[in-house]
Amino acid sequence: MAVADPLPTPSAPLTRPGTTLLAPPEDASFLIKSTDKSYKHQYSNIYFVRLRALRQHVEQRAKRRWGEVAGSPIFVPRVLDVEKGQLCFIIGTVYMDMPLKPNVLEDIARDRSIPAPPPREKYHSENDNVMLEDESGRICLVGERLDNAGLVTGVIMGALGIETNNGDFEVVDICFPGLAPQPSAGLAWPAPKKSDESMDVDGQSSAGADEWVALVSGLEVGAANAAEGQVQLLAEYLAGEAGGLSDQSQSARISRLIIAGNSLGPIQTSASTSTAEPERKSRKYGHDTSFTPHPTQNLAARLTDISRSIPVHLLPGPSDPAATILPQQPLPRAMFGGAAHYATFKCESNPTYICVAPAHEPATSSSRASQPGASTSKAKINGTSAHPDKPEPTRSILVHSGQPVDDMFKYVSTPPTTRMKLAESTLRWRHVAPTAPDTLWCHPFFLKDPFVMAQTPDIYVVGNQPGFATKLVEDDGDEGLEDETERSPKRCRIVLLPRFRESGLLVLVNLRTLEIRRVQFAVEGMSAGGGDS
Repeated sequence: MAVADPLPTPSAPLTRPGTTLLAPPEDASFLIKSTDKSYKHQYSNIYFVRLRALRQHVEQRAKRRWGEVAGSPIFVPRVLDVEKGQLCFIIGTVYMDMPLKPNVLEDIARDRSIPAPPPREKYHSENDNVMLEDESGRICLVGERLDNAGLVTGVIMGALGIETNNGDFEVVDICFPGLAPQPSAGLAWPAPKKSDESMDVDGQSSAGADEWVALVSGLEVGAANAAEGQVQLLAEYLAGEAGGLSDQSQSARISRLIIAGNSLGPIQTSASTSTAEPERKSRKYGHDTSFTPHPTQNLAARLTDISRSIPVHLLPGPSDPAATILPQQPLPRAMFGGAAHYATFKCESNPTYICVAPAHEPATSSSRASQPGASTSKAKINGTSAHPDKPEPTRSILVHSGQPVDDMFKYVSTPPTTRMKLAESTLRWRHVAPTAPDTLWCHPFFLKDPFVMAQTPDIYVVGNQPGFATKLVEDDGDEGLEDETERSPKRCRIVLLPRFRESGLLVLVNLRTLEIRRVQFAVEGMSAGGGDS
């Protein structure tokens, strides 16, 4: 009788790294306070606040960029004060005049007996006009420089040019606020200790022992073609119960999971059912009682399994039971059954900032891997170091479920503009959702615009995109700027997450090097996922 080979075991118990979760800065919070829950304000206040917050940064960079241009251009503070034939530059908010864009006045005037047309996939057309406006008024921008600029409504921009005889402003060059300061610039994430690197695993790279963050979006539990098998494999992988020794060693280095929206599938309406004879459904008090809680219960079961092993951050998305307007507020924890009992399970807003720092005391036993909620949160108070004389590295992760990029994509021609280019542009525009509130619904903020980027994140995650894409954006800084924080170099890893139901893809980001790894889950005979697992 043949003797089976013994199962391979690691030379040391696998332990999961613990990271400290920091509270985001006050100006980086997307939670709507009770004092701001009012709908009596006009949306124009958001544009005024946005222009006031970003004008100085555009002006500083514009003077630095165009200060030595031939013709000595002058800065005109008000767009309506531009003089014909004089080279100058102006600063204002971009407004795209697009005939195909939804118009609320047309909706009101439409005959209610005629159904509304379906939403357009693109607002872009050859008849679009670019405007620049401020508190004084609006001026039309023309010129070849604008053809492939990829502009959308709501961007704060500086324009260099001359007013023509017909009153248009012919643009020669444009300028944006640029990347915001990055608090973590120059602070290196600590490298793993040698004891952590000595794992008996073949083919493990030097970065394998680093701490990683797992990113996923679009689980869509309960959808028509749900990837139940892949979601189960995902939960087992994150818990260290799936794959071989190398897979378990990799999953043991994952410090937390971020789910970027669309965890539940969209509700299937009765119109999408077959044309066969409808079944008789139970009715109570005149209402249809065919609702089933199974998708929520299934999602709660998977989140409970994962929360036992690692911290989980859950964002709402377009198909989740949350408000449509941005920023979407956190989903109620009570929806998720046993997962709500774990301190490692957190419901976040959409968008949200997640700030982490290395733990002071690493895990010392394998049982620690099942208690990730014991992160050393006491090491820092209100985001400041316990040792003020020695600044400690942090990683800031900006995540949203994809609505801003999806809406901006309707404004531009494709090609040449891509979703990755738009995501990168939002960093240089210093704004997460510039098209809000024009075509992207948002809360009518009065005193602030929370979508303005006060700082450049280290990792920028966009969920629920058609495909995976990533790019490392680097900026060496400009030594000629007056603000010292503006002169420092910046680095940001952009990650576009595909829908897990369609791709079966889990993305891992190295917190030290910002390296990317992909883990794909596929089940034979199921349409979701596919490819090599």
